[in-house]
Amino acid sequence: MKDSVFTVASVMRLTENVYRTELTGDTSDITASGQFVNIKIDGLFLRRPISVCDLDGNTLVIIFKVVGKGTEALAAAHPGDTFRVLTGLGNGYDLSRAGNHPLLIGGGVGVPPMYLAAKRLRAQGLPVTVILGFNTSGEIFYADEFASLGCDVRITTVDGSMGTRGFVTDALPEEYSYFYTCGPEPMLKAVYRMTKTPGEFSFEERMGCGFGACMGCSCKTVTGYKRICKDGPVLKKEEILWDK
Repeated sequence: MKDSVFTVASVMRLTENVYRTELTGDTSDITASGQFVNIKIDGLFLRRPISVCDLDGNTLVIIFKVVGKGTEALAAAHPGDTFRVLTGLGNGYDLSRAGNHPLLIGGGVGVPPMYLAAKRLRAQGLPVTVILGFNTSGEIFYADEFASLGCDVRITTVDGSMGTRGFVTDALPEEYSYFYTCGPEPMLKAVYRMTKTPGEFSFEERMGCGFGACMGCSCKTVTGYKRICKDGPVLKKEEILWDK
């Protein structure tokens, strides 16, 4: 874990309330897709945890949805602005378990961490199927970027305005070797029920500290409660216990 100063290189609006930001700084502690960073916003006590979307040398890409004061401040940033960023947080996905045809499933703001995973799996020469779930066509982002990697991209929208009508589980392929997923908890529960192979789940939780000190983001597992920020955010399918 490292606390460094990052400089804003660019800010791009992807949808009505989703933004893509490039930051430059010391990324050496970011080693796995599925990890996250914790960004200090001036005037706010708690940092904002944001998943890593892409990584290229000292350039870090994050994608986030504006939901409050912290993300509003990030969206309003300009090139040259700086933020203190904790990097190297979370365990990330274990891509060595992918098998011969991995499946990636992202819902809403759970889509960004899927991109770096897809990029690295495609670099290994693996065929990758990606399911991206949104409420409506106006919320869709990064579908073209996944396609540019050579992924088989499947879009689902709740209202049927683009792709398959319904949820990510309505577009599951017949064959896949392993899966990685990130999204809201109702989606993760549905993926848990409907998938037929082992896989890994990245949980979206409100975090206080981001490195395991406050116990504010715990999840029940077969070996007891785990802290999403420290022991996760990625948990394996076989260890998760869902509350009834």
